[in-house]
Amino acid sequence: MEFELTESQKMLQNTVREFVEKEITKEYCRRWDTNHETMDWLDQRIRIKGIELGLFCIAVPKEYGGLGGGMVDEVIIVEQVARRSPTAAFSVGGRMFVELIMQYGTEEQKNEYLPKMANGTIGFAIAITEPAGGTDVLGAMSTTAVSNGDNFIINGQKIYITGAHRADFICTLAITDRNQPKRSKAVSLLFVDRKSKGLEVKPLNKLSMRGAGTNEVFYADVRVPRENLIGELNKGFYQLVSLLNPERIFCAATTVGLAQGAFEDALEYAKSRMAFGKPIGQFQIIQHWLADMAIEIEMGRLMTYKAAWLLDQGKPAYLEAAAAKVCTSEIAVKTTTNAMEIFAGAGVMMETDIQRYFRDARQFTFAPISNEMARNFIGELMGLPRSF
Repeated sequence: MEFELTESQKMLQNTVREFVEKEITKEYCRRWDTNHETMDWLDQRIRIKGIELGLFCIAVPKEYGGLGGGMVDEVIIVEQVARRSPTAAFSVGGRMFVELIMQYGTEEQKNEYLPKMANGTIGFAIAITEPAGGTDVLGAMSTTAVSNGDNFIINGQKIYITGAHRADFICTLAITDRNQPKRSKAVSLLFVDRKSKGLEVKPLNKLSMRGAGTNEVFYADVRVPRENLIGELNKGFYQLVSLLNPERIFCAATTVGLAQGAFEDALEYAKSRMAFGKPIGQFQIIQHWLADMAIEIEMGRLMTYKAAWLLDQGKPAYLEAAAAKVCTSEIAVKTTTNAMEIFAGAGVMMETDIQRYFRDARQFTFAPISNEMARNFIGELMGLPRSF
């Protein structure tokens, strides 16, 4: 059993860590969060450097201009970036879209989208959730895409869509067969140009991941060319299900990095903050909190890398990916909560970064899937009857 990264992976880890320390400064992160600005690599110099390092969609195969990196490689990048800012990590992931295009796209779609993803000149958002329900995706869905000659006409509304305001294309799940009673066999995925007539994106103000940007998306007779259909008509739900593992592992890597960043800040503060004539890190309760943080973060990291490794080996990883997402998100919440206790009054000051970690962590226990639903899924994988 081998727990060691390869030499190339160690080099990637060190390179990304150095890049984050130098370029993605805490000052930048505070600016994105405080001003509710979008993480768009505001400094062009940062963007160019990120492209040079291959941080944008490392998953893109070499034949389409990418590095052809595996899931473990992406986890390495995401963890290191999320250690400074989980918002920034959302700009370097993208395997879900790469896999979607590689598995279900036409050769024309691969040639059109993948090279641009590799060089960071095109971005995607995915629009699934609707106002009537979150986890109950199919039952709540009312957005339709009606066939009309060489186009589909989309009408409906999506909500809580991350990055829709800056994406070039919004991958939209819509009903394409209104006569099919089984909804899982009636929906399709379409790439919708954000600049399409009739498409409106409205930003939402939220507590966590403020720089990532979350939106409502409205479709009013939006015309989408038939060639923007991804995969088979009416098979969109099954296509999405096949891509859940990369998404959940991405979230796990993000929360491992987030927790690590909060832990490092808390450890440093415990060494420097004085009380009763000594550093607070000398008090046993503080030491126990920090020890628990270190133990649990490493546990979550091992689960995440195992799930990523299984995916790279072509082995089943449904349970491992879901378990890693649940475990690491809850570790991130616990870690940031105890870190806030260590910082005490200083922790609730907006000038500190720990309150940002604290707010950001909370989102991942219910997004992109709630931990309760993930546990239901794990129960089914263990042979238990479906609970919903």
